[in-house]
Amino acid sequence: MSTQTSGLTPGSPAVPALRAHPSRRRSLYRGDPGMWSWVLHRITGATIFFFLLVHVLDTALVRVSPQAYNEVINTYKTPIVGLMEMGLVAAVLYHALNGIRVILIDFWQHGPKYQRLMLWIVIGVWLAVMIPALGVLGMHMAERFL
Repeated sequence: MSTQTSGLTPGSPAVPALRAHPSRRRSLYRGDPGMWSWVLHRITGATIFFFLLVHVLDTALVRVSPQAYNEVINTYKTPIVGLMEMGLVAAVLYHALNGIRVILIDFWQHGPKYQRLMLWIVIGVWLAVMIPALGVLGMHMAERFL
């Protein structure tokens, strides 16, 4: 086995010089709207599950002690919980609309071809419903807390 090189030396232009500060490797993948839709679908699903868990637990409390149930319900009558309810409405609406989109992608033969268009339709419908819904919820909260 020979240790000879082909005549190239480290200073010659054919051999790249070592960098004093090696650059960090960056991924070319920046995230596709479909990927963010998938992430948001999982987050909204977990949020809805958590709400349903708390709802079942606090409703079950009425069988144990109606007085304790009333105290728990009174703790929910705050502006922070009102904002959380707005978030819950947004999460349920997005999760439902995106779920229909996922079903169409899975079971419609042209679903994968039109998945990006359907995502923009979901976003448009979500905005068209959420803007008036937030207005109604906001007016209700203003009446209740101001």
